[in-house]
Amino acid sequence: MTGPGSRVFTEERRTHILELVASRGRVRVAELADLLGVAEPTVRKDIADLDRQHLLRRTHGGALAIRPTYDPELATRARHNVEGKRAIAKACLAWISDGDAVYLDSGTTILALTEELRLALTGPAGGRGEGEPAEGRHPRQVNVLTNAVGVAQVLADVPTIRHTVLGGHYRTLGGCFVGPLALEAVRQFTVNTAFIGVTGLSTAGFTVSDVAEAELKNAVMDQARRVVVVMDHTKVGAHDFRKVCALDRVDAIVTDRRHDDLARQCADAGVELVVA
Repeated sequence: MTGPGSRVFTEERRTHILELVASRGRVRVAELADLLGVAEPTVRKDIADLDRQHLLRRTHGGALAIRPTYDPELATRARHNVEGKRAIAKACLAWISDGDAVYLDSGTTILALTEELRLALTGPAGGRGEGEPAEGRHPRQVNVLTNAVGVAQVLADVPTIRHTVLGGHYRTLGGCFVGPLALEAVRQFTVNTAFIGVTGLSTAGFTVSDVAEAELKNAVMDQARRVVVVMDHTKVGAHDFRKVCALDRVDAIVTDRRHDDLARQCADAGVELVVA
């Protein structure tokens, strides 16, 4: 049955498809069907109609953007998949021990981790819940290195955190510092664990939208004993403008939804996969 209501839903669904394609560059039919809660034939019809309107390019199994991908503002990205990012953040706390030095990258999932770390350090008894043991679950003192202004702001008044902010060229869209000064500065530090954000993971490897951010992430990885990539399920299969590194260069990935193909890739590459 069709009617005004179904027409409105169709328009909203296709607007969402265009937003996803524009932000990620490429999407798959199966993924869109899952995200939108509709059957794959419905998505294929949507893509075909949008292709005829020259709003995207239909491909075998999905769709491509006909324009370069764009980088949404941080505040816009922060509203997407809030619960998934929070679950990832809580899982990441297991990699932060008392006295550790960690790098917290820019990005909304990293910011969620920052907020969870703050709670762990400032809640009752250093973040422990009632009945939890005094030792082991949460860190109490942490050295934090970051290039993200948002991370520094969240942790600014936490007395048990000593944090250092890398300077350089300020990238407004990412809310972070990048460039030669940041690259030079980061080489002066060593961290136990680097938590890195990305905008895509495809067969080409991890990718982001900005060249300078990719360069800094690589420099950070060189200074870290362990590299953990945090990314929600929407990044799986996405391919952005600039490659950061191959999958096998990192030690672990933390995500919010099981993806069989990602699990196979991680197993082949010897990368730990944690589904929060």
